[in-house]
Parts: sequence; structure tokens; C-alpha cells
Amino acid sequence: MIARSWHGRTPAGKSGAYLELMREVALPDYRSTPGNRGAYVLHRLDGEVAHFEMLTFWESEEAIKAFAGDDVTVAKYYDFDDDFLLEKEPRAVHHDVYDT
Repeated sequence: MIARSWHGRTPAGKSGAYLELMREVALPDYRSTPGNRGAYVLHRLDGEVAHFEMLTFWESEEAIKAFAGDDVTVAKYYDFDDDFLLEKEPRAVHHDVYDT
């Protein structure tokens, strides 16, 4: 299994609306992709900035490609992201997941 993570920042005042869009649009999109094993949004406030970490789990790199495209390291963005994010981080990070 592969864990994929992405980090984004919004102004704190926009974080509630952004979180709602992540719940309504992004999470269902991730979860509907064949090979997705789970999708979670982590959220924390740090003064005037809100941090979001999208953590998803995939059965294979091919499953990630079906979601993100051939270059799995490139972050995927939605149409609404430009209205919220302070910047667009270009890459997603991947980790192999091991079970004991």
C-alpha cells in the first residue's frame, strides 16, 4: 500500500469553507477512484493561517495514476483551490506503508 500526502495553506478565515469543499468534492473524488483505500483531511489553525494535509492510501502506483495522472508526484488541484490557497505546492509525497 502507498500513502500519498499533500499540504496546503489557506487564510484562517477561509478555512471553514475550504474544509467543507474538501468534504463535499475532494474526499468523494478520491474515494470513488478504484484502488483508493482511504482518504482523510487533517486540519489545524496556526494564527492567521490554516494548514490542510490530505492523506490518502492506495493499493498501487497504477491506482494513483488513475487519479492524479502519469506523473504521480504532481499535486492535483480543483477549480476552487485558487480562491482559497495561499500557494499551490507543486508536489505530493508518497510513502510505502508496511503492516507489522
